[in-house]
Amino acid sequence: MKTITIKTKKLTQIPIEFDNILPEELYDKPKDQIDNTIIYHGNKEEVLSTYYDVSVSGIASSPDKCLIHLIGDYSHVKYIGSHLSCGLIIVDSDVDLHVGSEMSGGHIIVNGNAESYAGREMSGGLLEIIGNTKELCGCAYMGQWQGMTGGKIIIYGNAGKQLGESMAGGEIIVKGDCDYLPGIHMSNGYIQIDGDVTQWPAGQMKNGELVINGHIEQTLQGFRKIEAVINPYIHGEYHIGRYNHYIGDESARGKGSVWIKE
Repeated sequence: MKTITIKTKKLTQIPIEFDNILPEELYDKPKDQIDNTIIYHGNKEEVLSTYYDVSVSGIASSPDKCLIHLIGDYSHVKYIGSHLSCGLIIVDSDVDLHVGSEMSGGHIIVNGNAESYAGREMSGGLLEIIGNTKELCGCAYMGQWQGMTGGKIIIYGNAGKQLGESMAGGEIIVKGDCDYLPGIHMSNGYIQIDGDVTQWPAGQMKNGELVINGHIEQTLQGFRKIEAVINPYIHGEYHIGRYNHYIGDESARGKGSVWIKE
């Protein structure tokens, strides 16, 4: 295993972009080449070593045997793990926009909070956010029609508005609460929220499954209750308790399933 440790040495309030700090780009590079990797500081090109100290240990015969460990303050760093296809990235910090966006494989662990658009349009891999994330996690980008299509996102804290917007596949698990409209425009995939939901889950949903284990203030009128089930078998596992099963959103001729625990 090759470990590339990148530590913050100089802070800036202007966003930095890390979209090329990836195992597949750096696994076979020596330290001096990693130091000189181009990053964007606002609209200006800089080399990585301007703001970060790099250390390298071990070797990797392929990018899936490479770990990139980010230590320090990354709260103004965008696109961490964007387009990741293999390997592991661990971030010991909060992160800015687009962490894990369009990733197709590999594993990202954020030991902090994530800004908006986490896991945007991802198609594979695993994104774990130990803290909270803001709106539009697993969504489509502005002007696009399809969000997340595969992979898995686990949020151990709370999620913001429009979780899984236009989701077309994959899984999102939220251990905490979620703000309004999770699963809006969802056409496939699976969302599970273990905490409370503010209101209006799965608006304009066409297909897929949404499970809410906590309390919800308001559901949409386009969902029709068809049954109450004890210990339903959903997405490959039994969910213990009594769940009300709804189908909709009928306003979009949808046939999605929403399960709400009593």
